[in-house]
Amino acid sequence: MTLAAPRPADLASRLPVPAGWYALPLRLIVGYGFMAHGYAKLARGPENFAGILHAIGTPMPWMMAWTTILVELVGGLLVLLGAFIPLASVPMAVVLVVAIVTVHLPNGFSSIKLQSVTASGAHFGQPGYETDLLYLAALAALAVGGPGPLAFDRLFRRRPPRSRPTS
Repeated sequence: MTLAAPRPADLASRLPVPAGWYALPLRLIVGYGFMAHGYAKLARGPENFAGILHAIGTPMPWMMAWTTILVELVGGLLVLLGAFIPLASVPMAVVLVVAIVTVHLPNGFSSIKLQSVTASGAHFGQPGYETDLLYLAALAALAVGGPGPLAFDRLFRRRPPRSRPTS
């Protein structure tokens, strides 16, 4: 008599994790990631980011720099809090698609390109579009599947009225 290994679906049904909790780690990493990138652009000076945008031929680089920074900071915060995710995901997805097309596509898929290892450490090449696709997938999952528990949106969700007992 041989024992069959449990199927993954069987294991998942035995875990004491309520539905929707997948969204919390997605919200935390996507929200934090966007905010970290927005803050880095702001801390280094929006004029430096505008210079990069100008160098790659972006129209209105100053305005686009500030728009990108605001989308990353505000959108990241909204995702982190679980607020208005379907709405916030649209400009965030636009930023990601523009980054893929204008910067990362020529570098291929992989986000990690080990070029060499020397005494001073590892040296990497330009990242590809892999990470941007992961962010897009996470935003899509959150927009379609909802923000999950501990979300700001849940505070304002309409609850059905309680029925009063009749006497």
